[in-house]
Amino acid sequence: MTSFASVGGRALEPLQAQTKTSPTTDEADRVRRMKWWHEARFGMFIHWGLYSVIGRHEWVMENEGIPVSEYAPLAKQFKPKPLPARDWAKLAKETGMRYMVMTTKHHEGFCHFDTKTTDYCSPKQGPGRDLVREYVDAARNEGMRVGFYYSLMDWHHPDGAHCATDEAARKRFVDYIHTHIRELLTNYGKIDVLWYDVSWPLDAAGWESERMNKMVFELQPDIIVNNRNKLPGDFSTPEQQITADKEGRAWESCMTLNDSWGYQRADDDWKGPRRVIQNLIACSRDTGNYLLNIGPRADGSVPEESVRVLTEVGQWMRRNGDTIYASDPCQPRRSNYASFTRKGNTLFMHVHFWPGKYVALAGLQAKVQSARFFASGQKIDFQQDPYRVRLTGLPTEAPDHPVTTIALECDAEPTQDNIFVRKEKPRDGV
Repeated sequence: MTSFASVGGRALEPLQAQTKTSPTTDEADRVRRMKWWHEARFGMFIHWGLYSVIGRHEWVMENEGIPVSEYAPLAKQFKPKPLPARDWAKLAKETGMRYMVMTTKHHEGFCHFDTKTTDYCSPKQGPGRDLVREYVDAARNEGMRVGFYYSLMDWHHPDGAHCATDEAARKRFVDYIHTHIRELLTNYGKIDVLWYDVSWPLDAAGWESERMNKMVFELQPDIIVNNRNKLPGDFSTPEQQITADKEGRAWESCMTLNDSWGYQRADDDWKGPRRVIQNLIACSRDTGNYLLNIGPRADGSVPEESVRVLTEVGQWMRRNGDTIYASDPCQPRRSNYASFTRKGNTLFMHVHFWPGKYVALAGLQAKVQSARFFASGQKIDFQQDPYRVRLTGLPTEAPDHPVTTIALECDAEPTQDNIFVRKEKPRDGV
């Protein structure tokens, strides 16, 4: 059996304690660069490309074996409506997200930006304009931090596969990729995140990743980069699962809203608002971030179910977001109907399955000084003994939806010890 301290059947590991040493110059700079990111907790991923014209998943070109000669003409059919990124940025802000990461080039090889390297890009094809420029402007207008996703793997470029066995092809292809990254980090002002993806078929030496990252930081000294160009980068990227980095590094869980990154018209396996909030809490509890994806249609519109789910999440975040942003590592996690975040000595108990007229928490080691509903501020009566805290006099129905948050002010950092309860709780006749 598992409690909420697991996702997809995988137990979530507690955040590992880190040895305190004097930070190196590089470590101190990373702390500076990543301060906003750690506080943000919640971001929007956008997977958008030619695959949205087909509407059969972002890997359709490979999974259905579509040749370049058949796939590339989609670039002329790809004609988004005016300025769809404005809608994405407004939706991200209303959802309580603090940053956005858009696919500038996915595995299919189509560039959403103006580039001197190829005609296979949005200004020279169906859109007739620079879609990355529109995205950057829209994100900034809503006060969002700006991130670029960029796939190193490329199914369109003639050297994209041969580079692994042909040195001349490797040099050409690496120059092509490095030029794209230089263009992206030169032509659009300050960029906050560079999100590499899929390093197939080369290793770090083949991609010349050290030189790549050196260029990135010369162009954008404040940027943060992930770990998918075969270097450690600034943060780890568990995909479709929530797993704190065991080395204590910064981490971000990226997830889809249904089962597809790109638009797939038949995929209706949507996560509900409560599941999205539970996932966000699980990430925040171990000081991770949650990068949640939307897959717009070819015209740039966001599927209605995505909008519905994110709108409800945003309403909850407006009432409860302060329990998520800039939260501290949180050790308590055992409950059949709640999950937890923490700030200082305040434990936030997020009740996602409302049990009725009382709520209880076993094994809390700190003394509770007061309890209240976080959204309304209404005080809650409670009793505490060495084994449990009982919050009583609660309404039969949950006062908040889809998750009710209770703030417990404690006299010290709240920790939980269920083994103590198991061993020491009085037993009749013993």
